[in-house]
Parts: sequence; C-alpha cells; structure tokens
Amino acid sequence: MDIPVALAAAVGTALTARGWSLATAESCTGGLIGAWLTAVPGASTYYAGGIIAYSNAVKHALLDVPLATFTTVGAVSVDCAQAMAGGARQRFAVPIAVATTGIAGPGGGSVAKPVGLVYIAVATPTAMTTVHHIFAGDRQAVQHATATAALQMVLVACQST
Repeated sequence: MDIPVALAAAVGTALTARGWSLATAESCTGGLIGAWLTAVPGASTYYAGGIIAYSNAVKHALLDVPLATFTTVGAVSVDCAQAMAGGARQRFAVPIAVATTGIAGPGGGSVAKPVGLVYIAVATPTAMTTVHHIFAGDRQAVQHATATAALQMVLVACQST
C-alpha cells in the first residue's frame, strides 16, 4: 500500500501552523505513522519522535500505562490508548501525541475483541479524544486504516483545538 503523503503533509502543515510538535505511541501500527510522517521532507520541524510499544512492559516502562490497565481492561482498550497518548505527550514534552493499540491479526482476536479492533487516542493541551474502529482486511489493511485514521484525528485536533 502506498504512503498517503498528501495526508502526512497536511498534518505537517497543520502542526506547523499551530507551532506544535507531535509524538507517536504505536502498538498495532508498529511505527507506520512515524514512517509516513518522516516520508515528508522537513518532518523534523514538527515530528519529535515516537515509541513503538508492542509489549505491555514497554507500554508501562516508557509510556506510564498503569499495570492495572492490562489486568482490568487489557492493552486493547480506551484506557490503554489514552494512557499511551498522555505518556507520549509527557515523555516527548510536546503539545500533541497520538497513540494506537489494537488487534491487527490475523490471530489474537476474540468475540469481545475481534481482529481489526483498534483504539486511537489523541492528547492535546486541552483534550483527550479517543475513537475505536473495527477495520476489515488483512494485517496490512488494518494497520494502514489505523494509521490513516490516526493522522486524520491529528489533523482535526490541530484545526479545532
């Protein structure tokens, strides 16, 4: 699948207009958002960096996701996505951060949490916005759809905050 350069560039333009830098905390997308952002020349002026937190131990150690989150609601949850976004915002000392967590498949799903279920959170100085989706398709399609939705959320947050 192609890199949505126009979307990544639009996010960069919106961040620059606000004077904001962005951080990412990615689980199910495995760094795809960061890769797309850095495919745009000049991204270092608005993209601080990211953490690919695939394991719960890394989510806890680097993003301050409470251990209780994993035992009560799990890593694929609103609570985890919000903690990841807030943790990235704090860790990188930036005004805005986006986080993704979910089940990209093909395995790992259940009736309660099917393959394709993802949570995306965006933390800004004044708001925490979280959405969930159930995307169809193979692993790559779920990751692509998640990264696209995440960048769209960042774009909206920049324009409305």
